[in-house]
Amino acid sequence: MTDAAPVSDPGAAVGAPSLGLLPLFAWLSPAFPVGAYAYSHALEWAVETGDIATPAHLLAWLQDLLVHGFARSDAILLAHAHAAADAGDGLALREVNDLAVALAPSAELRLETCQQGRSFLDAVSAAWPAPRLQDLAPVLVPEVAYPVALGLAGAAHGLPLGVVLDAFVLALTQNLVSAAVRLAPIGQTAGTRVVAALAPQARRLAAEVRGLTLEEIGTATFRADLGSFRHETQYTRLFRS
Repeated sequence: MTDAAPVSDPGAAVGAPSLGLLPLFAWLSPAFPVGAYAYSHALEWAVETGDIATPAHLLAWLQDLLVHGFARSDAILLAHAHAAADAGDGLALREVNDLAVALAPSAELRLETCQQGRSFLDAVSAAWPAPRLQDLAPVLVPEVAYPVALGLAGAAHGLPLGVVLDAFVLALTQNLVSAAVRLAPIGQTAGTRVVAALAPQARRLAAEVRGLTLEEIGTATFRADLGSFRHETQYTRLFRS
């Protein structure tokens, strides 16, 4: 038996098209170093005020975020970032990113999307390089919104937009449920049921946003946005948002 030939460029190897959707699974894994575990998107405040005390409360809160809140806006932004990157249009990509950063309703939520976006883009660029990623990543400075970074990486690696959107919305839902399990009297099994109940809605959202323009971005989750402002004044905090 002979030893396998050494891989001189690990990044080039893992970025090979033959891996199919595996890069996406890695990027949206809880183990990927973006720091998502540190953010609750104002769920911490909602739990403290009693808005979320049961699995039913959590389900209703997250349904609103999916249908009327930031999840819908982020999915639209991801779709347009993916299209811009797929076309190699750095100017359009930067414009989508500028809009994404400007839409954050509070400093904490801006930190949430920009810190994760920068961490994601740096990690993917280092471990999963691709020519288009290397060409376009420099236009996303100094701040990069997380959905924009994911849209760029997905297009750069040839991942279909529909699949990226499905995975993104479900991963976003799972992260919020994980935060709620750590904050509220909601067990892991109940949290898993909430994710399963929201999966059809997540897929409908992913399909819907593919045909929407940037002008159709909008949210109507004022209480959640207000919670992000009040989060910084909570007596105790586990999360950064």
